[in-house]
Amino acid sequence: MGDCVEKITTFSKGLLKNEELYKYILETSVYPREPQPLKELREVTAPHPWAFMGTAPDAGQAIEMVLKLINAKKTIEIGVFTGYSLLLTALSIPEDGKIIAIDVDRKNYDEIGLPIIRRAGVEHKIDFIESQGLPVLDKLLEDDENEGSLDFAFVDADKGNYKNYHERLMKLLKVGGVVVYDNTLWQGTVALPEKLMEEGRKKEMRKDIVELNNALATDSRIQICVAPLGDGITICRRIF
Repeated sequence: MGDCVEKITTFSKGLLKNEELYKYILETSVYPREPQPLKELREVTAPHPWAFMGTAPDAGQAIEMVLKLINAKKTIEIGVFTGYSLLLTALSIPEDGKIIAIDVDRKNYDEIGLPIIRRAGVEHKIDFIESQGLPVLDKLLEDDENEGSLDFAFVDADKGNYKNYHERLMKLLKVGGVVVYDNTLWQGTVALPEKLMEEGRKKEMRKDIVELNNALATDSRIQICVAPLGDGITICRRIF
């Protein structure tokens, strides 16, 4: 049963073409350091038909390191699903840290992630808002005190709004703050000619991701690092 879970939750999220190499990375460096609550949440999420939407554990490990390096305390997450990255953040920030968590539907979070988060003793750090992302960001920006107040942001939501999220997060993040965007290599398709893509939602979202990547690459307000972890993450540090 355990081997089956590992297969469901690992290579399907990786960009490496060698499955054995990806498993080696996970089994040598990621899983041995994965906190028990995260391991439990990853495994109970695995049978879900949308399990691929969860944050990859190797990407999660990188996010945890970023949170620790910048001593993040006040964060925001757009797109929650069952809450793997949310739990990871809650475990990484201080006891008095806070996370604004936004998702259009909290059902998967309530039924799968929340019981584990409660047992981990970190529910008090989370302010869950069931909503589209943009209205919440716009509401925050109505209060001038919120500008430059966030240490960290994680975005794994509707790809068509990534650029809109970015503009608002550049105001909400403090200088030196970090935002991480998930799925920025889109199963490697960003490197393929558009004409090779079949028509449909996946092609449309690939276009959104390509436009985001181009925008981030030329944004002088940030330093960026694109890492081929999970489905690709882009780490952006606001420099002014």
